[in-house]
Formats: sequence, C-alpha cells, structure tokens
Amino acid sequence: MTIEWRNVGSAASKKYVCAYCGNSIASNVCYQGLENVREGTTVFARFHYLYICHFCEKPTYFNVEGTQTPGAPFGNDVAFLPSDVNSLYKESRRCYSAGAFTGSVLCSRKLLMNIAVSKGEAQGKTFAEYVDFLNSKGYIPPDGKEWVDKIRQKGNDATHEIPDMKKEDAEMLITFLEMLLRIIYEFPNRAKST
Repeated sequence: MTIEWRNVGSAASKKYVCAYCGNSIASNVCYQGLENVREGTTVFARFHYLYICHFCEKPTYFNVEGTQTPGAPFGNDVAFLPSDVNSLYKESRRCYSAGAFTGSVLCSRKLLMNIAVSKGEAQGKTFAEYVDFLNSKGYIPPDGKEWVDKIRQKGNDATHEIPDMKKEDAEMLITFLEMLLRIIYEFPNRAKST
C-alpha cells in the first residue's frame, strides 16, 4: 500500500534511520511547522519538521531540538532467531527507541531466560539457573560471564530499585545481547546455509 502525502514540501536534507523500516536515509521531503514563541517582547520562530521516508513513506517528526519521534531502535536485526526470542529482542530495541530505558533493560534480562529455554532448559527456573545453563552449554563466550552479570545487576536494579535506567545501560545490554544472539543463532545457521 502506498501513502500519498499531499501538500508536501522540501527542506534541507535530513539524515536519519527510519524507525519503521530501519533504512538509513537522507530525505528532504517533509512538512514544516512554524511555532512562534514569545519571550518578553521578542517573538522567535522555531521550526518543526515531519520528514517522509522514501523507502516506506512513513513520517518521522523532529522537534526544534532535533529529537526524532519515533526514535530509531538501537542495535541491529539478527537473523535466524526463534520467534519468541526475536519478538523480545525487538521489544527491547523498541523500548529504547521510545526512551523507555528501564523497559529495555527488563526485556534484555528476560531475553536471557528465553534464550536458555529455546536451547533446552526447562521453564520455571531462577535467573541464576538459566545463566548457569547457558554457561555450562558453552553459549556464553569465555569472557562473557561479566557481561551476563551486568545484565543480572541492571535487571535487578530496574526491578527492585527506584532510579530509572539510563540510555547507556540499555545500549550496553542490547550490544551484548546482539553479539550473543549472533553467536548462538545467526552464525551457526549461516554456516549451514553456505
């Protein structure tokens, strides 16, 4: 289905990653919104932009500070994932793109449990038992136990502590999980298909 945008204009080209289709683009097709802001006796004009992706034709809003909505998910797609693992990985990335960093951290922690179950561990175990299973089966790289412990610590903090998780926390966990998912699922399946 094609969307026909009407009365669309153009502006300076804007480079961004489309949150809908994941393509890195530079678009100049957009709508401009003018906002007049009064400070004392002075009126300032501020522009808002709604750019249109030339791949999927969906809109992305940029406010006057340049913040993108919806934001692009952090990390990259990983091939050959089981559907439940893929769904949770994407949810963690979508939480990040919405600025919901605590939600992203919680999804990342839960993702480790789902990976263990997808690789044969029984449901209903403790988080520590899932981590031990992944480690004993060789799914966690030799120096990766520290990373898994970071996921445990951040997940516990997100669950049991008052302060919210930060952007950097979510980025760290998604980065590690992307690497782990590639090692466990993508690389072995790519080898089989070549």
